[in-house]
Amino acid sequence: MGEPSKLEEVKDYALEFYKFLDNFKSREGVFKYHERVWHMINMNQRSLIVDFDDLILYNSELAEYLMDHPLEALEAFSRALKDFVERVNPEFARSVPRFYVRVRNPPRVMKIRELSSEYIGKLVAVEGIVTRVTRIDAKIIKAHYRHVTELGEVHEFEYPPEGEVGERLEKPPFCLLCHRAARLELVPEKSTFIDWQKIVVQEKPEEVPGGQIPRSIEAVLTGDIVDSARPGDRVILTGVLKVSPLALGLDKRSSKTVFAFYIDVNHVEVQEKALEEVVITREDEEKIRELARDPWIRERIIASIAPGIYGYWDIKEAIALLLFSGTPQILPDGTRIRGDIHALLVGDPGTAKSQLLQFTSRIAPRGLYTSGKGSTAAGLTATVLRDKATGEYYLEAGALVLADGGVACIDEIDKMREEDRSAIHEVLEQQTVSIAKAGIVARLNARTAVLAAGNPKYGRYDPTQPVSKNIDLPPTILSRFDLIFIIQDIPRQEHDRKLARHILGIHIEAERARGFIDLNLLKKYISYARRYIRPQLTPEAAKLIEEFYISLRQASLGTGEGGLPAIAITPRQLEALVRLAEAHAKMALKTKATIEDAEEAIRLVLSTLSKVGFDVESGKLDIDVLETGISASRRAKKKKFREFLFKYLEEVGGETEINNIVSKAAEEGFEKDFVLEEINELRKSGELYMPKPGKIAKVK
Repeated sequence: MGEPSKLEEVKDYALEFYKFLDNFKSREGVFKYHERVWHMINMNQRSLIVDFDDLILYNSELAEYLMDHPLEALEAFSRALKDFVERVNPEFARSVPRFYVRVRNPPRVMKIRELSSEYIGKLVAVEGIVTRVTRIDAKIIKAHYRHVTELGEVHEFEYPPEGEVGERLEKPPFCLLCHRAARLELVPEKSTFIDWQKIVVQEKPEEVPGGQIPRSIEAVLTGDIVDSARPGDRVILTGVLKVSPLALGLDKRSSKTVFAFYIDVNHVEVQEKALEEVVITREDEEKIRELARDPWIRERIIASIAPGIYGYWDIKEAIALLLFSGTPQILPDGTRIRGDIHALLVGDPGTAKSQLLQFTSRIAPRGLYTSGKGSTAAGLTATVLRDKATGEYYLEAGALVLADGGVACIDEIDKMREEDRSAIHEVLEQQTVSIAKAGIVARLNARTAVLAAGNPKYGRYDPTQPVSKNIDLPPTILSRFDLIFIIQDIPRQEHDRKLARHILGIHIEAERARGFIDLNLLKKYISYARRYIRPQLTPEAAKLIEEFYISLRQASLGTGEGGLPAIAITPRQLEALVRLAEAHAKMALKTKATIEDAEEAIRLVLSTLSKVGFDVESGKLDIDVLETGISASRRAKKKKFREFLFKYLEEVGGETEINNIVSKAAEEGFEKDFVLEEINELRKSGELYMPKPGKIAKVK
């Protein structure tokens, strides 16, 4: 006997697959695919999802055939599935023209840069981030042609004939009924189409080798899997690697011989949560639970954060809390209260801010590091681009959308252009990115914690000036950070000696910079806590936070000048306290945030407020320094000065010398710098003008 023909071989595999659907049992002894087929029929679906592991267990030869000849195998499988559905529910089988077998979890998931020409025509699986999605178009799979003969007869036929499947549908050279070369007319209404969509998948940022640009590959979705992924989603695509001619535009001859890869997708698996990427085995879970039993676990975690950097206990604790994050809440009316904690480090040069950010981006379950100078608003949020081939617009996701569910570290935030910086306002509070450009109106998720760092306005921090003068950031951004740390480089002999010994010790022996917990285990610990632990405040902890909030609000009442109270705390800080208390409980894998968690949250917020929300002039706590950039005492002083200035200008009748105003104001207790600054501000707002150099007058 000779070798079996291709068709017999395919039929044979179709039968094998039919047997697999009929006979495969799970470990519990359940007919797994009987249940799945029934579910498919009940839900009126056309696709059956098959786990690759089950195929290997049942018949390794069948699995091997699928890997090496996926097009023939999937065609045979879909015919076998139709036969199986016909046996179970003939009516449903007749109503659906074609069934699809979707294969998931193949043995090896490849990186995009590992794809090469040896895999063409083979079943591959790649992992990446969806950066671009086109609109849904219709692809013709069976064309209906009409041929009108010279005698007026109408010949109608379908192409390709039954049983044949063509990748590219070419027009037949002659009429299939009269076998003559003729002018054929396509009848779209009677032809068969399927949905078709193209997406672009890019390598994950953490997999890109240093100094290289992330690679991407186009993928084609057809049938019922179109629109199953959005820009910013992390996906595993299973499909057949194919090629299409590449229009190089350099040399017309070479463009016919050079081809570009693309994936004809069979199955799309969207990884809903960032935390699913970190695989936690049963053994890991035991280690994590063992760690959580240690009463000093929080201190060990904080000590394991950037162990190569000396000191900064509070900042490292804030980074740990930011990595664990609070519990997000979605209210019945659809309002979302964020659980992510944002922190800002403002400090003198050479205080290891960038090192802390780099470490955080490496240890976060999904971390992204970007520098302000090299980031634009479009690069951080999302942008609308135009496809060169089709001319249509599409959406491309930016860094904060790609960091959805993780941590975004933004260095040199003070060096960003104002219009670029304003793009992150919405991300910090609403945790979404809204875009309305070129007819595309979209809203993408950017549920990310932000850790930002910047330098003070004049190079070094000046403690005699309020925060708004030191930090070159608008109050609208500052007020959205839960914790702001000011790092000052002040010479202190004992501290400097310990720091020098620490740095020199690391240079002599790198092992000294090892943390208490192994970094891989710590990453899994963070991932486990974020995935499974959702702490809630106990009534006692809630009472403590409430009392703290009320006491600071009451203290505000007596501190005002000129009838304007200096507000020490706002509801924004109240929400920050809740998030910090929940994250503190999560660090020890506790399901309840108790009084000790609330106390630690209060301590951290107070230490931030005492540095940042501190009014230098009145010497009191005033959150307005942060929220509006002007303290209550400053506002009262401004009001008092403006009353004096306009009264004086009325008395002198029109214009007067600036020097006269300065000397008169000095008698009222206003400093020269303050007076000149106020006059400048009033000139900018258009209330004063300069009729002659050195003179000032009120605009009538």
